[in-house]
Amino acid sequence: MNDFIIRVYGILINDKNEVLLSHEKEFGIEFTKFPGGGLEYGEGIRECLIREFMEETGQSVKVLEHFYTTDFFIASAFHEKGQLISIYFYVDANGFKTPSNTDTQIFLWRPLNLLIPEDVTFPVDKHVVKLLNKLHRN
Repeated sequence: MNDFIIRVYGILINDKNEVLLSHEKEFGIEFTKFPGGGLEYGEGIRECLIREFMEETGQSVKVLEHFYTTDFFIASAFHEKGQLISIYFYVDANGFKTPSNTDTQIFLWRPLNLLIPEDVTFPVDKHVVKLLNKLHRN
């Protein structure tokens, strides 16, 4: 049986025009991505993103407009026979403070004008970086 894996991510841009990225280690794999994570049963996608930011950063965010939803096939990196659907929103976090790093997660701010696909690990995130470049570099 094939499963759909739904993940929701936030694009947080600070007043210095930098975007927040999260470098993590899970299942023995290191990767860099936008903050966010997996949708849980009974949860809406906006609720998921608010919960994920709270779990990862200890801070709440306001979910703004939708940015992108995966429109091509991508297999899940962590679930056999899982098809990944990733949903991205701009988020706002008034007074957001960079969270403390842990053994499994490091937060970093990357200037939007310097952001490149190689800054992130997964194919969908790389595609999102290209879309952000088109919008924020013109």
